Amino acid sequence: MTRNTADKTSITLLGLGAMGTALARTWLAAGHPLTVWNRTPARAAALAAEGARAADSAAEAVAANTLVVVCLLDDASVEETLAGIDPAGRDLVNLTTSTPAQARARAEWARERGARYLDGGIMAVPPMIGVPEAGGYVFYSGSRELFEQHQETLGTPAGTTYVGRDAGFAALYDVALLSAMYGMFAGAAHAYALIRKEDIDPTSLAPLLADWLVAMAPSVHQTADRLRSGDYTKGVASPLAMQVAGAQTFLSTAEQQGVSPELLSPYFELMRRRLAEGSGEEDLTGVIDLLVR
Repeated sequence: MTRNTADKTSITLLGLGAMGTALARTWLAAGHPLTVWNRTPARAAALAAEGARAADSAAEAVAANTLVVVCLLDDASVEETLAGIDPAGRDLVNLTTSTPAQARARAEWARERGARYLDGGIMAVPPMIGVPEAGGYVFYSGSRELFEQHQETLGTPAGTTYVGRDAGFAALYDVALLSAMYGMFAGAAHAYALIRKEDIDPTSLAPLLADWLVAMAPSVHQTADRLRSGDYTKGVASPLAMQVAGAQTFLSTAEQQGVSPELLSPYFELMRRRLAEGSGEEDLTGVIDLLVR
C-alpha cells in the first residue's frame, strides 16, 4: 500500500529501543516521513527497510527535520547524544524518562540554544503504542505553542495530556502516578503473601482483590479535596484514631502467617506519628504532610 505523506509532518526520532521502535513504526504506518538514528545502527537499518531514513549520526538526524523526538535510556544518554549538536530552530520533544529537575535543565539548555522544548512522560508500555483502545497516553509539559502545533502528530502513537508550561511537570505527573502504582503493587504483594502457605488458590483471591482496589480508588478524590481545603476531618468515615487502633491486627496476622510486615510497617508508623501530632477525627490525609520535608 502506498502511504500518502504529502500532508504529514516529517519527524526525526533519536533512540530505537523497544519504546522508540514502537513509536517509529506507528508514525511510519500513519504516513509520516521519518528519519531515525540509534547508537546501534542495526536497529535503524531494520526500520529503514520499513520506510524510514537512517541517519549516520545524531547531528545528521537533527538537521533533517524541525520536529525532533528523543527517546533514549536516561538523561545522561540525552546529554551524550546532543553534545555538540546545534538545535537552533528545532522543536525538541524529549520522551526520555527523567526527573523534574532534569527536564527543567534540558528545557533551559534548549532555550539558550534557540530551540523550543517539550518534555514527555509516557504512561504506556511499548505494546500499547499505536493501539488507541489500550488507553496509553503521554504527559507533556513545556512550550504550549510547540504542543498545540504538533499535537496531532504527537497523538498518533498515544493520547496526549498537556499539564503545563513548567517543563518539569510531565516528569512529576509521571513519577507521581507510577509511585502510586508501586504502592498498589506492594499492597497486593502483601495480600498474596498472607495466603501463600494456605490452601487458597491465588486466582480465587485475584478478582476480589481487583474489585476492592477499584472500589477504593475514588478515595483519591476525597484526599485531593481535603488537601485543597485544609480540612482533614470533613466527611470522614474511618477516622485516624480507629485505623491506628486496628493496625496491630494487620501486624499480628502477618506474624502469625509468617509474613514480613516490612511493606506495611512504615505506613502504620506514619499513621501513629500523625495521630500523636494531630486529631484522631481526621482521615489519613495528614500522613502526606509528614512526608513533605
